[in-house]
Amino acid sequence: MKSYRDAFQRKVMSMFKEFEFPEDFLWGGAIAANQCEGAFDAGGKGLSVVDILPTGKERFEVLIKGRNPLEEEFTYYPSRQAIDFYHKYKEDIALFKEMGFKCLRLSISWARIFPNGDELEPNEAGLQFYDDVFDELIRNGIEPIVTINHFDTPVGLMKNYGGWRSRKLVEFFERYVTVLFNRYQDKVKYWMTFNEINMILHVPIIGGGLTFAEGENKNQIIYQAAHHQLVASASAVKIGKSVNPEFMIGCMLAGGSTYYNTCHPEDVLKSISVGRENFFFTDVQVRGAYPCYANRVFLENNIQLEILDGDLELLKENTVDYIGFSYYSSKMTSADPEVLKNAGEGNFMASIKNPHLKASEWGWQIDPIGLRITMNEMYDRYQKPLFIVENGLGAVDKIEEDGSIEDDYRIEYLSQHVDQMREGMKDGVELIGYTPWGCIDLVSASTGEMKKRYGFVYVDRDNDGNGTLERSRKKSFYWYQGIINEFK
Repeated sequence: MKSYRDAFQRKVMSMFKEFEFPEDFLWGGAIAANQCEGAFDAGGKGLSVVDILPTGKERFEVLIKGRNPLEEEFTYYPSRQAIDFYHKYKEDIALFKEMGFKCLRLSISWARIFPNGDELEPNEAGLQFYDDVFDELIRNGIEPIVTINHFDTPVGLMKNYGGWRSRKLVEFFERYVTVLFNRYQDKVKYWMTFNEINMILHVPIIGGGLTFAEGENKNQIIYQAAHHQLVASASAVKIGKSVNPEFMIGCMLAGGSTYYNTCHPEDVLKSISVGRENFFFTDVQVRGAYPCYANRVFLENNIQLEILDGDLELLKENTVDYIGFSYYSSKMTSADPEVLKNAGEGNFMASIKNPHLKASEWGWQIDPIGLRITMNEMYDRYQKPLFIVENGLGAVDKIEEDGSIEDDYRIEYLSQHVDQMREGMKDGVELIGYTPWGCIDLVSASTGEMKKRYGFVYVDRDNDGNGTLERSRKKSFYWYQGIINEFK
């Protein structure tokens, strides 16, 4: 087995030797508390929004069609047990070390620290858990990259305040981040405030803990909640820098360029408009002000933001140090309503089919060159360091009779994206690191499934919660180990 592995790694390495990554480039992987920790009722934890989400078709009805999970009970909640990283983190971190990780992107569950979200004092058991995780990472030479809020609003804040529609959540978030920054100031350097902050537009329940009553102006509520998150993000930067000026505090965007269907000017304008839905958030977090086009968006959607005295100054004076983003695929749009009827969902964002691209089993279009395009677009726009903190292929993995998992499709996907990442860096894009998503199999955010696997490490768990939770290495485990070892 070892000789096969060595030969395989040598073959892979020959593809990449012409380019040298910086010595401090952060190779690693990415996970999230709500999709991997489980132990939903351990150590004083409260419920998070994902803890009340079902799986399969019912999950789609909650996330997309607006079915309110606060008003119903479902048969199965996959994130309540997930892959039990809470109890197995040492085993998992050992596997990450074996692969050669220099960093691990993970998140803190707000409800582990403040079970209802609005307590005055934090939960010590939750704080200690993350102390233990960070200590284990550091002992293994792995730098923690911490997302403060990764689709993880406490259910108490949904029930009692309506989620991020309430200005009170800015106050509660400030209390939360103050505790984190002070507690972990000597263990964590890299932070991100909100995961995929633009997803509040597309999936407001996980993006902002938002549900809606019939007849409400959803656009008004969503953009007001987004304003609260942007203010909270800027406040977090201010608090963090006061605790430790050496902190690197970034934003995080669901990235991916939007192509136009034809060269008709109306299609081009439509693609610009769709792209601006994403850039709206980073324009504020990176440039420090609402972009000029926001006024038209607000006017045409009957949105009147309540902006308090001091908000705009706070945004201006507390911009982020770097831009984290996820990239799975590009999108394509059209100004023609008939063409848009054929649009499918990819990571919650509708896209018409690009005839030049293949698609994954879940319909996500595979576009490695799109990563390079996205890198260049974002760096040209902001001239700030980028960090690819999610990238990966969800697929059904088959265990062979000898126990191996030959996930060549994942290796092909990631190889092509790493190659285009390298091309983007040759273009002059400043890139901090690369942390492929779901470096160990975990619960899918979009479907609640386990069979939609991303990891280099297989976890014996099925869609119904059955399995031993045993971990095993896939072929891609050794591929990624080889990549890191070549460039570390």
